[in-house]
Amino acid sequence: MERREELLDRVTDHVLEHGLIGLTLRPVAAAVGTSDRMLIYHFGSRDALVSAVVDRSTERAIAEVDALPAARDVRRGVVALWAAYQLAPLRACLDVYCQAAATGLIGREPYLSSARAVNERWALALQEHLVRCGAPRRRVARIVTLVDSALYGFHLDLTTDRPEVLARGVEDLAAAAQGLATA
Repeated sequence: MERREELLDRVTDHVLEHGLIGLTLRPVAAAVGTSDRMLIYHFGSRDALVSAVVDRSTERAIAEVDALPAARDVRRGVVALWAAYQLAPLRACLDVYCQAAATGLIGREPYLSSARAVNERWALALQEHLVRCGAPRRRVARIVTLVDSALYGFHLDLTTDRPEVLARGVEDLAAAAQGLATA
């Protein structure tokens, strides 16, 4: 298993740098210093490799969220989360998930089941971050539904090339999340 994990980390690093769209086994194998046969041996198929990469990049994203310090309140916690979304490595991890979703991988098997598991772990990480920032446990799942969906939308927003407009949207979202936390 040690070799599989090493390959998975190298392929994940490659995908985080170059993206998931158009990934084929031979070029990625060459890029990480192995053969497509070895990738098939360790992962079984391209689909299984892609699922493993999405899972590993999500693990890395969760580690980044877990490392965020507690903010004084939920509003500041949401703003801090958005700031982290803009930086490596979290930005690339989110891009990989979005690319998988955009190519239809997330909505069908064999990806659907693993995507649901990844989403549950991601939501728990966001919940713990917001609880550290003062969100009450009884409301945090509702807050995460709002915050996660909105931040992904902001992350994908290609129509707004003015960062100040996105920043205002994030501030409005943060205020709404604070309102849910204190309602």
